[in-house]
Amino acid sequence: MAKGYWIARVDVRDPERYKDYVAAAKPAFEKYGANFLARGGEFERLEGGVRARNVVIEFPSLQAAVDCYNSPEYQIAAAIRQQVADAEMVVVEGI
Repeated sequence: MAKGYWIARVDVRDPERYKDYVAAAKPAFEKYGANFLARGGEFERLEGGVRARNVVIEFPSLQAAVDCYNSPEYQIAAAIRQQVADAEMVVVEGI
């Protein structure tokens, strides 16, 4: 079974409140087997627009990645994130 990946590009507007998002999201990530491959850190723009923070999260399957996002646990966290950050997020299937 192919793994699933969240790819998120984020501009954090309120770093202190963003910590609340991270704490709130943790139970969902644990429940759905999330493995962080990239979480912030240095990057270099090659093409197109960029955001300040880039995150790649691996899940056991595409379905687990989608289920995590749609879970009640993550939706609580997402509501916090949407108040304190701007983001683009996609879920992709691995090969």
